[in-house]
Amino acid sequence: MRRTRQCCIFRNREHTNPQSGNCFKLHPRNMRPWLFLAPSLAGTAMFVLIPFVNVVARSFFQAVGGQFVGMENFMQVFHSQAFRLAVKNTLHFILVCIPALMAFSLWTAVLVTSAADNRGLYKTTILLPMAIPVASVVLLWKLLLYPQGLLDQMVVGAGGTGRDWLNQDSAFNILVLTYIWKNTGYDMMLWLAGLDGIPKELFEAAKVDGAGAWQSFYYVALPGLRSTCFLVLVLSVINSFKVFREAYLISGDYPHESIYMLQHLFNHWFVSLDIQKMSAASVMVESSILIPVLLWTWKRKKR
Repeated sequence: MRRTRQCCIFRNREHTNPQSGNCFKLHPRNMRPWLFLAPSLAGTAMFVLIPFVNVVARSFFQAVGGQFVGMENFMQVFHSQAFRLAVKNTLHFILVCIPALMAFSLWTAVLVTSAADNRGLYKTTILLPMAIPVASVVLLWKLLLYPQGLLDQMVVGAGGTGRDWLNQDSAFNILVLTYIWKNTGYDMMLWLAGLDGIPKELFEAAKVDGAGAWQSFYYVALPGLRSTCFLVLVLSVINSFKVFREAYLISGDYPHESIYMLQHLFNHWFVSLDIQKMSAASVMVESSILIPVLLWTWKRKKR
């Protein structure tokens, strides 16, 4: 009798053992998460994955006739002077904006965290630029910076000469300030979430050991924000490609040379229906972003 009971228990354990093959059987409870994710996965596949696969395929063919040309489209794009200028300006914009935005948004997040009483007011104030339409921001810049604008009249009134601020090198600085002003609130919320995830006991222990505010930030907060830092970096780079709206509304199709971005080049190719060049350049840009992210993720998992 005891042996029979032990055999039954052993069989039941075999059926419930997660290492056995029975755990992979489909069960209605296991299907519930996938049912909730199905609409999102279907939309992502339909509007992102399938079009991107189509773009990769088109990059190796001619737009007219569909003849296979191999790497010829990539070589044409790489030797294009407009593409080189757009890549240089885009990289310059990213290298200037991303560190400045991340540092400034982290600083604002620390200030908001330390201001416990008026935290909600400060958060609302810093998030306010995100609620302002881009067209309104552009209209403000035009009123200030266009020829015969307010800034130009102030310079002339002070005895200086008028300048077209948006058609010279100052256009790049204006675009950088616009991007940082517009996206500080978004990155600040990400930093705040990371700071809230750090246990308060660590800061209290550091304070007991005699650490000041700067030492607590450097030795406690920064190590706890590593994963948040990567997330902020990736999202900031993605948002930097959306600055085309401001640049296009301010300066039109052909802006000053310093703010001629990849988005302007893609817009010109789209108007002229250079599908093969657009496809090849899209694959090159996407690969330059996706490959480093995948390598960093792989190295992190390997640790």
